[in-house]
Amino acid sequence: MINPYKKNAKLVLSNGIVFPGFSFGASGTAFGEIVFNTGMTGYQEVITDPSYYGQILTFTYPEIGNTGINLEDSESSINVKGIIVRNYSSNNSNWRSLKDFNQWLVEKNIIGLYGIDTRALVKILRSNGSMNGILTSEDKTVENCLKKISEIPKMEGLNLSKEVTTKQQYLWQKPSETTFDIRKKYLEKTKKLKIVAIDFGIKKSILNRLVSHGCEILVLPYRSSLKDVLSNKPDGIFFSNGPGDPSSVNEGIDLARSLIEYGEIPMFGICLGHQIFGLALGGATYKLQFGHRGLNHPCGKNNKIEITSQNHGFAIDPNSLSKDIVKITHHNLNDNTVAGLEVNNKPIFSVQFHPEAGPGPHDSDYLFKKFVSLMLERC
Repeated sequence: MINPYKKNAKLVLSNGIVFPGFSFGASGTAFGEIVFNTGMTGYQEVITDPSYYGQILTFTYPEIGNTGINLEDSESSINVKGIIVRNYSSNNSNWRSLKDFNQWLVEKNIIGLYGIDTRALVKILRSNGSMNGILTSEDKTVENCLKKISEIPKMEGLNLSKEVTTKQQYLWQKPSETTFDIRKKYLEKTKKLKIVAIDFGIKKSILNRLVSHGCEILVLPYRSSLKDVLSNKPDGIFFSNGPGDPSSVNEGIDLARSLIEYGEIPMFGICLGHQIFGLALGGATYKLQFGHRGLNHPCGKNNKIEITSQNHGFAIDPNSLSKDIVKITHHNLNDNTVAGLEVNNKPIFSVQFHPEAGPGPHDSDYLFKKFVSLMLERC
């Protein structure tokens, strides 16, 4: 059901293309990088994923909002700057729904645009690459919008982890609500393991999955030092997902390099954490034309395929990695980008995708068990 009280709004792209539509959610103006997500479900998780910080998100699925908002599915208190949809629904029809989608967007100050041809927008982004833009419900001229866009920094070179990381350390002990393939017998045999997680923009569901695999997690800010980590005597170390350009997160790269050289503690990285590992190992990263953001990316190697959830705009250059130091374990089978790696002769590995997400299949959940197994071998 579309809001009958339509208020004009528009999207202006940096290349001058304008998409006129209608406003919903919060009013005002948002600017940032325009990206798109191809997932058919999980809009609440997506909107609250810190990896989208500083971006305006286009949903390719034509109607968003029909299941409302609940208390369980938000990944963090961080939100996208704005969202773009073909249609939005104010008619909630899910038993867990506690709040109207539009009302929630207003409370979170998320600006929305609907009524545009999202297929046309996505084709532009796929052809020309993700670009900066402005989403506004205010009476701004296109010329003023383009002037503002010219002042917006590009994503390359931006360290956004400092904007979304925790300010103080905290302990996380809440398990996931689902157990997937974890058996009670397995958990009974698993020693309670202590993980130090470096927060570059961590998702709640990652923490929950680690707890469900028999861990407790001490979450530290992204600028934590080697001494900060080792003083807590962790059984394992986790590097989280997050937004921005991985090559700009110098503190995280330096920490990863020091821990890899130390080499005695199992380490696991996801998404931005994976890219930071690659940089710490002497590799390089580059910006993808329009990124990988969706729920059905096939990844694997040697005839083994996993269907994965992904959200990233940068990738590791495979030619920059030394085969004497690191082995590539997964490729994205859509474009052959690096989707997983492990350090030779050390208990350290990472993946570009999100094994906690379970986008229908749970193909990648075994990675948490692999991390736990590496820790148990050394306890």
